Amino acid sequence: MRVLVIDEREVHALLSYAECITVMEEALTALARDEADNPLRSKLSGRGASGLLGLMPAYRGGNEPIYALKEVCVFPGNRARGLDSHLGAVLLHSGTTGELIAIVNASAITAIRTAAVSALATRLLAREEASVLAILGSGTQAEAHLAAIPLVRPIREVRIYSRSRAAGPHTASSAEKAVRGADIIVTATNSREPVLLREWVADGAHINAVGSSIASARELDAATVGASSLFVDRRESTINESGDYLFALREGAIVGPQHIRAEIGEILTGRAQGRHSPTEITLFKSLGLAVEDLYAAAFVFEKAGRMGAGTLIDF
Repeated sequence: MRVLVIDEREVHALLSYAECITVMEEALTALARDEADNPLRSKLSGRGASGLLGLMPAYRGGNEPIYALKEVCVFPGNRARGLDSHLGAVLLHSGTTGELIAIVNASAITAIRTAAVSALATRLLAREEASVLAILGSGTQAEAHLAAIPLVRPIREVRIYSRSRAAGPHTASSAEKAVRGADIIVTATNSREPVLLREWVADGAHINAVGSSIASARELDAATVGASSLFVDRRESTINESGDYLFALREGAIVGPQHIRAEIGEILTGRAQGRHSPTEITLFKSLGLAVEDLYAAAFVFEKAGRMGAGTLIDF
């Protein structure tokens, strides 16, 4: 059996943010139409370990069916080591024979597809004239969102705040100063407590909350979630895994799953509407889905085959 190995550098060369936005539209549309399967992820937090192992399987049917499994270790302290916080691989298997066909670097796939999904949500939910972008965080996802969001809105001003390091010419002196008056807000931190407060958020803003993907951590205070029209990548994931949602529910800021306006895929398929008014605060809570990894990795695999990229190994 021959397997194509595609490393981090090659993923970045083969998958642009613009291409990935289109691929993520395809992935979330397929999920909304029940053309793909995406069970909840499973996690293992070893006793005494400083990180966790996540397993994210998915399936895409059609003429060329594919199974995918992303196995990824999440180690928030890796930035101090000069490493990405998300390290692992996306394994692609033929949905016809079960053969392993590709091993794709998961750090690059995760970084690009997460920002691309936020850009897609921004395209669907932010006001057309939104031009001031605030980013809380300065790691891999902050950098990826800085590249992706201007592809869908005419960004003229960027403000970045990070508690751990300066962010160059865009640096704001506090989270509040970064956020006040911003049209689009991205939270991309590893904080376990709120970094974004309701009183800082202007009417009409759009928020992409991407940093927290576990039930015990949140980036938004309950008031922000309660005051926002909430859109998600997947309802099942949100009510089981999202700390931003679950803390707001426990604190009484929202009443339950009915607070979720729609999944992004439902907007794409015309089953739901996005923004209702210019003053509405829209919130996209991103948890990251295995189907997004599948579609991104499959695109990279197919493009690598056409371009002769990657390394074939006997396995």
